[in-house]
Amino acid sequence: MLKEFREFAVKGNMIDMAVGIIIGAAFGAVVQSLVENLFMPLISAVIGAPDFGSMFWVLRNPKGEVYASVKAARDAGAVVLAVGFVLNTIITFLGVALATFFLVKAINQLRRQAPPAPAAPPAPSDEEKLLAEIRDLLKRVSALSADRPC
Repeated sequence: MLKEFREFAVKGNMIDMAVGIIIGAAFGAVVQSLVENLFMPLISAVIGAPDFGSMFWVLRNPKGEVYASVKAARDAGAVVLAVGFVLNTIITFLGVALATFFLVKAINQLRRQAPPAPAAPPAPSDEEKLLAEIRDLLKRVSALSADRPC
């Protein structure tokens, strides 16, 4: 059983998959940083809100207090609709999708196009077949006349 596991674990596909997962996690971290540190501040500057995380609606407020954050409202027992977190997640998803699109596009451009396989030669035409038969007959006649003395 240990031998089977070792063969399974060191298969080329497993190693490729592990490398892909590791690179994917690192790529996710880079995109997350781009979204949080580049896209979100630009979007916030345009919209005027400093942070989407602070956008929420209190649906039920048993204490009747005003809350500064979603965490404070939830800790106090209020039912909160955290719209800002949903917007952050959607923007992060769009950032990941956009970055992935550009990455795949760049990789596809870097890949060398395999040269097309050489086409099979066309079948000989009827005229070529006839000429080949004539050539073969002339060779036979020539060989027969060489065997007979004049």
